[in-house]
Amino acid sequence: MNNGIDTIKTVESIFKGRRIGLITNPSGVTRDLKLTADVLASEFNVTALFGPEHGIRGDAQAGAVVTDYRDNVLDIPVFSLFGPSKRIPLDAFDLIDILAYDIQDVGARFYTYIYTLAMAMEDAARAGKPVVVFDRVNPLGGESIEGILLDHKHLSSFVGMYPIPTRYGLTVGEFARYINKEFNINCDLIIIPCDIHPRGMLFPRTGLPWVPPSPNIPTFETALAYIGTCIFEGTNVSEGRGTTKPFEMIGAPFIDAQKLLSRLDKHRLPGIAWRPVHFTPMFSKFSGELCHGVQLYVKNPRTAHPFEAGLWLCQEIRDLCQDDFNFNKQTFSRLLGSESFVSGKESAEEIITRARTESYHFWEDTLPYRLY
Repeated sequence: MNNGIDTIKTVESIFKGRRIGLITNPSGVTRDLKLTADVLASEFNVTALFGPEHGIRGDAQAGAVVTDYRDNVLDIPVFSLFGPSKRIPLDAFDLIDILAYDIQDVGARFYTYIYTLAMAMEDAARAGKPVVVFDRVNPLGGESIEGILLDHKHLSSFVGMYPIPTRYGLTVGEFARYINKEFNINCDLIIIPCDIHPRGMLFPRTGLPWVPPSPNIPTFETALAYIGTCIFEGTNVSEGRGTTKPFEMIGAPFIDAQKLLSRLDKHRLPGIAWRPVHFTPMFSKFSGELCHGVQLYVKNPRTAHPFEAGLWLCQEIRDLCQDDFNFNKQTFSRLLGSESFVSGKESAEEIITRARTESYHFWEDTLPYRLY
């Protein structure tokens, strides 16, 4: 199978004679690992680039401000979409006739690139410029949907703008179609589809190369765990940043790894396994300190529910370490999608029950926007 960028020879009419602006990063590559920016520039007139979080060529860490600069390969301006403003400046539209987007998504609601796309679609609609999305496979497939819908009225942010579940089961092209219609963006939207994309196919079966979409999603396994463990960014427990297993290893100096493992094993979660780990992050939380905790293994992606595993893990750490554990309430609630867990209004079990219903309804609501 091929991503949209691999079919570029078939869509010459869209780009020929137009000045192109491109939003991309190092994950925007062809199946033979050529960067989309370079490929598009070799065929057509690319006049501006737009850099989201981590930058066009991946030289910025998570959360680092990206400034405007000039690309040293193509010698064209790069406008930052991850600085004080995440919007495309109005004068940048004077340089382009059409705006393209090609970034590998990971299928998680709190992954920021889909909001870079959403805001760019809004900006392009105001400027009267069409948007072309080079579609890419959802590495987590398109059949499994997990998590509660974001309470967007109270918790909307750059890690969640729309009432979608944690694992939403759409390609980026399908997501663009959904928000364009349902949230009245109404931009002139063109999707260049994958040539084939069975909904149940996970990334390892696609035959495509895995290029980390950001520094802390180094593998497909990380992307699976991320669905469940990203919520730890809103706690004083390490989510494994600064280790070789970010979002797979979870721990803190105050956790008893063996006691935590015993509590988790009681849940007998399908497709999930745990092992006790001890690690010292090189940066981020507890940099240089020995942490104790567990590593999450998704042994069977078909039966596992990482969202549920992550929530049970958080509840067990909270209950085991009551004197030491705490939340950043706003961050955690934005990542989970609700304030109810932090406030104690809902337990992990109650949220999981609600999530199963809400994710099913989301599946039904998005059927008209699916391409595959």
